[in-house]
Amino acid sequence: MPQSDHDRRVDYVEFGAADLAAVKAFYTQVFGWQFTDYGPDYTAFDDGRLNGGFTTHSKAGRGGALVVMYANDLEAIEAAVKQARGTVVKPIFTFPGGRRFHFTDPAGNELAVWSET
Repeated sequence: MPQSDHDRRVDYVEFGAADLAAVKAFYTQVFGWQFTDYGPDYTAFDDGRLNGGFTTHSKAGRGGALVVMYANDLEAIEAAVKQARGTVVKPIFTFPGGRRFHFTDPAGNELAVWSET
């Protein structure tokens, strides 16, 4: 997609993280993301559709904007989060249009995963 098609769309998401190695291992194991390091304080990710990064210059934590990812098999991703030592903070629940759960990564960032079924 040409850059001009990105107008008014989420283009990049950046999170804080004290331990870049831990978040890289977590997101690689659970979601298969690929990472590119830009020095000791920043790593960028590519999930195949959206790009973003983790920086040690920002504080991680819950309560900011919620990034929501999609999964075909919600239970499998919830199990993978637990296996990778993420913490499920809201177990799977239903809402009009689907189901989702919330988790925190090793840095303490809260994200969610949803599915239509």
